[in-house]
Amino acid sequence: MELQNKATALWSNFLNVTMVPIRTFHMTWFAFFSCFFAWFGIAPLMSVVRDELQLTKDQIGWAIIGSVAITVFARFFIGWLCDRIGPRKAYTWLLVLGSFPVMGIGLSWNFESFLLFRVLIGAIGASFVITQYHTSVMFAPNVVGQANATSAGWGNLGGGVTQFVMPLLFSVFVIGFGFSEAIGWRLSMAVVGVITLLVGIGYFFLTKDAPDGNFDELRAKGLMEEKKNVTGNYIQALRDPRVWVLFLIYGACFGIELTVNNVAALYFIDFFDLSLVAAGFVAASFGLMNIFARTLGGIFGDNFGALWGLRGRGFWLFICILFEGIALMIFSQMHVLFLALPTLIVFSLFTQMSEGATYSVVPFINKKALGAVAGVVGAGGNAGAVLAGFLFKNMIDWSQAFLILGIVVTCASFLAFFVRFSTKQEDEERANFAAANIETLRRRAAKANAALDEGMAAIARKQNGAELAE
Repeated sequence: MELQNKATALWSNFLNVTMVPIRTFHMTWFAFFSCFFAWFGIAPLMSVVRDELQLTKDQIGWAIIGSVAITVFARFFIGWLCDRIGPRKAYTWLLVLGSFPVMGIGLSWNFESFLLFRVLIGAIGASFVITQYHTSVMFAPNVVGQANATSAGWGNLGGGVTQFVMPLLFSVFVIGFGFSEAIGWRLSMAVVGVITLLVGIGYFFLTKDAPDGNFDELRAKGLMEEKKNVTGNYIQALRDPRVWVLFLIYGACFGIELTVNNVAALYFIDFFDLSLVAAGFVAASFGLMNIFARTLGGIFGDNFGALWGLRGRGFWLFICILFEGIALMIFSQMHVLFLALPTLIVFSLFTQMSEGATYSVVPFINKKALGAVAGVVGAGGNAGAVLAGFLFKNMIDWSQAFLILGIVVTCASFLAFFVRFSTKQEDEERANFAAANIETLRRRAAKANAALDEGMAAIARKQNGAELAE
């Protein structure tokens, strides 16, 4: 059964945090921002870590792979966990437990210990699945694409913000407080870990699992699937070929974003001879596009859905992935900074719109196993990053690696045509979409009537006051 009382509007109620869906929306994107910041907080400091721990190019490649490899398995598991215990508890546990390796990486003394903590930190990347799950159960079909895209996009901003904040934080410890560089990067990561822990505690107290309450309460009232059905629904979702097609597609967009977040700063340091801080700011431009790019992907996904149904959402996904691949190939051939930077921005725009377009489709694949679908598709992003990481581990030129990835992404765009829906489901979703729009109009009309009544009452009070004065 489907959860009720989902929000039918996002932007008109954007600051109304008394509404459970809106408050949850803001907590999800901020929690994901914190996780993404913690996940890639070490990336812009890798040149310092490389020098201190004397890491080779091959070892840096393994660190890149390790940072995203464990997330593949974590995302498979976390989707099932969301269906079982609810996103509120799942997010709380992930943030609290994930904060310890974030702080612990500062204890690294050689490559092996650094790799261990880097791998453990990667588990926090499963937060994306909970973010998409939580907004999917909070928002109606007419806005779910943009709600998913915006919460994830603003969360992904953590990958861009960390590129310039971490070098600045590192500079504060080294220049401001006089610590050595070896201590500076370790203290910087400790600060990030503490913040992650506090966000996890806040998530538990400030959110609910669904608009009408937590899963335990809803199951007690018979308003949602029992826990015993979760595993069966999960297996059913795994048998759906569309889930695995989206798994591959998401690997071609989010997997590429993860890879670029890991290598961008080093790429601009080594290939364009920039300083640590300058390379951080340039690399940050890629992640900062999440302020609006992923949201655009979701908004256009909803609009294509309004015009052409679920088929329209799939076609929009194809367009985004295709242009992402073309832009990446062009970026790979840019060898001067003033050309590389604008092409990086265009590439980033289509990459993040592709991610938003993907998760404007995900909520409609299997509503009984939303966590399973969100988890498997999300895992595809990390699987793509793992495979892409091997290109940067080998001794080939990194610009050649970007060119190969661009070709792969372009080919992957055609997979979007295999995400198809039955005529029955198309009709059902058109009806749900229309109902959500009607509900939005009804609420707007109710607000307008209330405002009109208040205005008329104010006029009446003034008239009564004037008569009494006479």
